[in-house]
Amino acid sequence: MPELCRFYGIVVRMRYNDHDPPHFHAAYGDQEAQIRIDNLEILNGRLPGRAIRLVMEWASLHQEELWEVWERRTRQEPLGSIEPLP
Repeated sequence: MPELCRFYGIVVRMRYNDHDPPHFHAAYGDQEAQIRIDNLEILNGRLPGRAIRLVMEWASLHQEELWEVWERRTRQEPLGSIEPLP
């Protein structure tokens, strides 16, 4: 699964052959969550409190870029990367 970003031990990825609704995967340690792009709702899984707060902060800053990556994914184009939190 291609990696989009890595910050504070959190890895954000997106699969080429993933299902709707548009979402991304965030992992921290052995835990993972699938998060919708449109409303940042957790679809599946879980992360520790601090990790999910950081992911939500990052995603809210980069929501438009996440949409662009989802569209590139549907066209089977390289996904690129997104800047991490500072």
